[in-house]
Amino acid sequence: MSHALADSQGAMNALRGPVRLRTLTALRWLAVVGQTAAIVVVHFALGFPTPLGLCLGAIAASAWLNLFTILRFSPQRFLSDREAAAFIAFDIIQLCSLLYFTGGLHNPFSALIIAPVTIAASVLPLRYTAAITALAVFGVSVLSLNHMPIPWHPGETLEFETIYKAGVWAALSFSVIFFAVYAHRIAAESVQMRSALAATQLVLAREERLAALGGLAAAAAHELGTPLATIQLTAKEMQREIERTFSEEEDLIDDAALLVSQAERCRDILGRLSRHGDAGDAVHDKLSVDALMREAAAPFIDQPNGPSIRIETKSLDGLPIPILKRRPEMIFGLRNFIENAAGFARKDVLVLATWDTEKLTVMVQDDGPGFTPDILLRLGEPYVSTRAGHRGQPLPSSEKSGLGLGFFIAKTLLEATGATVEFENRRWQEPDEAKTGAWVGASWVISAGSSNLIA
Repeated sequence: MSHALADSQGAMNALRGPVRLRTLTALRWLAVVGQTAAIVVVHFALGFPTPLGLCLGAIAASAWLNLFTILRFSPQRFLSDREAAAFIAFDIIQLCSLLYFTGGLHNPFSALIIAPVTIAASVLPLRYTAAITALAVFGVSVLSLNHMPIPWHPGETLEFETIYKAGVWAALSFSVIFFAVYAHRIAAESVQMRSALAATQLVLAREERLAALGGLAAAAAHELGTPLATIQLTAKEMQREIERTFSEEEDLIDDAALLVSQAERCRDILGRLSRHGDAGDAVHDKLSVDALMREAAAPFIDQPNGPSIRIETKSLDGLPIPILKRRPEMIFGLRNFIENAAGFARKDVLVLATWDTEKLTVMVQDDGPGFTPDILLRLGEPYVSTRAGHRGQPLPSSEKSGLGLGFFIAKTLLEATGATVEFENRRWQEPDEAKTGAWVGASWVISAGSSNLIA
C-alpha cells in the first residue's frame, strides 16, 4: 500500500504542473509595494519611529531578487519544484526579518506569514509544502521570543502580557498549519477531478467512435457504389467487344468474364454492407435490457479461474422487457461495475435488472469482502485503491495501485444518461445464502418523458 501511495503522490505532483517565474515575481512586486507603503505610512504619516534603514533594506532585498530574476531569466520560464520552494522560502525569511524590525508578533501584519505558506501548498508537492510550513512555524516561534520593539509613541513602550504573546503565537502557528493542509488538499482534489474528467471524455470519445463505425461502413459502401457500377458497365462492354472481335481467343474471353463476375461480386458485397449499415440504424442502435447486460458482461463470462456471472431479469409489475437505445455510456459504465465485481468476487457475481412502469434498475453484486468503510466514504471520486485478485489471492505489486478513475468514469458516464448510481454492502437476495458483498445499482426513470433512454 505504501508503494501505491507513493506512486499516486508522484502522479499528483506531475499533474499539478510547474509554476511560472512571472507568477511569483508578480506576487513579490505586490508584497514590495505593500510593505513599502506600510512602512512609509507608519513612519511619516502616523509619526511612529521605525528603523527605516533596516526595513527598507529588507524590502530592497525582495526588489533586488525580482530585478535579478527578470534580467537573468525569461518571465515565461517554468520553475522546478525546488526552485519555487526556494523562492517562497526567501519570501518567508524576508517577511520574518521585516517583522523582527517592527515588533515581531506584536505587529498586526504578522498574519501575512500565512500568505506564502498558502501559495506553497497550492503549487508544490507535499514534501516541499511541509518544509515551507515548518520554516514559517519556526519563524513565528523565533519572533515570539525575540524581536525589536514595535514602533510606538516616542518615550513610550507598548508591552503585552506573556499569555497574550503565547496566544498570538499559537493562533499564527495553527493558522499556518491549517491553511497549508487546507490549500494542499483543495489543490490535490482539483487536480484529481480535472484529470478524471479528462479521462472520462477520452473514454466516451473512444466509445462513440466505435459506435459510429457501422454508419461509416454504410457511408463508404454508398460512396463506392457509383464508381464500382461504372467499372462493371465498362467491363461488360469490354467483354462483348472481345467476344465479337476475338472470338477464337478463349483465354481472353474467360478473363473478361472473370472481370465482370468479380465486379458484380464486389457490388453484391457493398450492397450487403450498405443494407447491414441501414439495418444497424434500425436494429443495432436498440437493444433489450438483457442484451445490454450480456454485452456489458461478455468479456468476463467463462474466464479461467474467474467467478460465475449470473444475468437475471425481473419485471415488478408484469411489463415486457424494456427496449433501450444503444448508449455507449451505459455499456461502458455497467461493464466497469461488472469488472470490479469480478475482480473482488470469491465465487459469484449477480447482474440483476428490475423494472416497473416508472423505473429501471440494473444491479451488480459480488460475494466478495464488500466495500471497506474508508472506500465507501470516497467511492465515486478519483482515489488510490488496491485490488485483491480472484478468490482473495493478491495481485502482483505492479498491478495493485491505480488512481481509482474507473469507478468515477463509469459513474460519470451513467449519470450523463440520466442514471442515479448508488452503492453499499448488501446481503444477497437468496434467503438460503448468508452472503454479503459489494452492491452497485444504476436506476433510470422510464416513465413518460424519458425518450432519451427508451427506444
